[in-house]
Amino acid sequence: MPNFRRFFPALWFAAAVLSVGASAQQPSEGPPLSLPTVEVVGATPLLGSGVDRDKVPAQTQVLTDRDIGRNGYPQLLRALDENVPGVALDNAAGNPFQPNLLYHGFLASPLQGNPQGLAVYQNGVRFNQPFGDTVNWDLIPDLAIERMDLVGSNPVFGLNALGGALSLRMKNGFTYQGGEIDFLGGSFSQYQGNLQYGVRSGNIAAYIAATGLHEGGWRDLQSSNIRNLYGDIGWRGSRGEAHVNVTAADNSLNGPGTSPIELLAVDPAAQFTAPNLIKNQYGLVSASGSYDLTDTTSLQGVVYYEYFQQKVVNGNVPVASPCSDEDQAGFLCIAPGVFATNRAGNPIADFLNGGPYSDLDQQSTNTNAYGASLQVTNRDELFGRPNQLVAGFSFDGAQILFSGSTQIGGLSLGDRVFAGPGITIDQADGSIAPVRVGISDGYYGLFFTDTLDVTPQLSANLAGRWNLAQIDLNDKLGSSLSGNHTYRRFNPAGGLTWKMLPGLAAYASYADANRAPTPAELTCASPAAPCSLAQFFAGDPNLQQVVSHTIEAGLRGQSQPFEGATLSSEIAFFRSTLDNDIAFVNSPIQGRGSFENVGTTLRQGVDINLRLKTDRLLAWLGYSYIDATFQSGFTVSSPNNPAADANGNIQVQKGNHLPGIPANLIKLGTDYKLTEAWTIGGTGVAASGRFLFGDEANLTPKTPAYFVLSLHTSYQLTPNLQLFGLLQNAFNTTYYSFGTFSPTSSVFLAQAPGAANPRSYSPGAPIAGTVGLRLTF
Repeated sequence: MPNFRRFFPALWFAAAVLSVGASAQQPSEGPPLSLPTVEVVGATPLLGSGVDRDKVPAQTQVLTDRDIGRNGYPQLLRALDENVPGVALDNAAGNPFQPNLLYHGFLASPLQGNPQGLAVYQNGVRFNQPFGDTVNWDLIPDLAIERMDLVGSNPVFGLNALGGALSLRMKNGFTYQGGEIDFLGGSFSQYQGNLQYGVRSGNIAAYIAATGLHEGGWRDLQSSNIRNLYGDIGWRGSRGEAHVNVTAADNSLNGPGTSPIELLAVDPAAQFTAPNLIKNQYGLVSASGSYDLTDTTSLQGVVYYEYFQQKVVNGNVPVASPCSDEDQAGFLCIAPGVFATNRAGNPIADFLNGGPYSDLDQQSTNTNAYGASLQVTNRDELFGRPNQLVAGFSFDGAQILFSGSTQIGGLSLGDRVFAGPGITIDQADGSIAPVRVGISDGYYGLFFTDTLDVTPQLSANLAGRWNLAQIDLNDKLGSSLSGNHTYRRFNPAGGLTWKMLPGLAAYASYADANRAPTPAELTCASPAAPCSLAQFFAGDPNLQQVVSHTIEAGLRGQSQPFEGATLSSEIAFFRSTLDNDIAFVNSPIQGRGSFENVGTTLRQGVDINLRLKTDRLLAWLGYSYIDATFQSGFTVSSPNNPAADANGNIQVQKGNHLPGIPANLIKLGTDYKLTEAWTIGGTGVAASGRFLFGDEANLTPKTPAYFVLSLHTSYQLTPNLQLFGLLQNAFNTTYYSFGTFSPTSSVFLAQAPGAANPRSYSPGAPIAGTVGLRLTF
């Protein structure tokens, strides 16, 4: 059993704060205090099915467009990182617009191969990409976000809601009228333009938002170009509302990834190998609506079509090198005695007379996705008590075409960039070979959630969802990747909320959720035929679905500690056990591995959040403790880990911590209105160290802990013109959010000759300034 005694100090601290707040709500002889505002959060992914936040038996976090744009211009990920307890970012890819987001140790990541543990929705449309359940943050038009809800594990939100769900509600012409134009620029050749405009005429409204951004990046080959567009046309009548909206993006992102620490010590901007380029093209068209059938019964629905094309180019260390056997001299081998062969099946000559060599992994994913959801909401009384019942179904389907190849070519010595033309490697056993596979998947769901006010103080919630996942693979170049996979599961949930005192509530809940193995995982699940994270396809064995069992309990309160001030407080405990968790297990072959079920993992901890608001001041303080551990032992290959045994293996034991997850997070921030025109503020994020990927056995030191402070300000020059500025990493702190091991000795490092330490980090950005001008009309 976990040692929850470590949480007791946090419990007593939060209970004291909440108790003071509740006491402030008691009747007195003074003037009456205003009642807390009722806040509604989404009960399901579809809009229009909200429930009182105080009746949700789980932790909920809400960010408005003001929160998202508090630093001067809208940045969803920065707002999550700086404001929301339990959230952490890591920059494994090395591009600021494609980080991994962790919530309580669960991932929402743009990188193929990461275990996706969060469901993401935009206006009720599932945003996780069908191929790998990935979340490409650069496709989201931050400027158009009206509100974000982050809720704990809830089966109603479908697959991948193991650790929770993030739901985005976008602006429309009914909620936003007027216009805004932003121009901003700053360090590292950053310049950006934003435009949004909303208008309403009677029952019709329209809204449009566009963003164009270029950033040169502070590291080598780290430039980004982002173009996002969002538009909505809506109609509203006395009993219904309908919207058609479009999201489009055309982005290119360079991410240098991790670099060996000895190289970073000499040149903090250096990349290890290159190129590392991602090109995303995206289009989403959706139609949503709601209609009141009666005064207590309504329908909500959405249909959508989505197109996504992603092209990835990765320069890597070579999988082939000059053959060591004398009788194979003059050729390249992928292992002793094993020739590297080309598309014709012939051995590849040592065309550079010993090298240096490098690999270029290329992949293309074309996705056509479509789906629909429909639900009914009923607010009739049950047993004479207020009640809300939501029930519905969802379908998400996709047709996907994936292709990929690996080429071997030269390597430029100065900056370690792949030098072509390359020769495509095509091994007869399929271990390294071109692939082209068609994927058809369908995900079906039936769900319900019911909230009953048992008494005026006590509310009960019961929910559930039945999921069916069907994944069909069709190998276009052979038959080894073809296969059919079906997964089914019913996930229940239930909980209670109790209004202990005015302004103070307690809650407790239990929830199951699941995720089906993705097509990317299913096609790279054979240890006998390992693949690279850039390639994925090497066989078609079955994997078991991942199931989470989550317990949450907490206290939340709202009080007025002094006149004109509102203090919001919350403490939340969570414990999530995952059965059949899936991990990418390294192979003895350099840079290769396979996806495997590794048994049980556990994520448990506590969040504390305090938020004070007056007419001039906003201040917050958050703390999170996250204990993420393996609960099953297994052996894994980690040949670059200096603590591995003679065979390159490490032994993972029960209780070892999952890599990449900081145990302690602290968030603090403030905004203060100096005058009616001038506002200043700052945010700080502190994180403890993380174990490196490749060190699941916790045999080597963690990454260093860090604290990063950022400052911002805005000045209203005229009623319609605002000047704003942001200073990120004001102390110029050197910090690292991600770590792993690299084959440092396999690549010559001109800046650090003789480097041998395999520890590799992804460094955070140094001090950077941004200045902008906003015009409203």
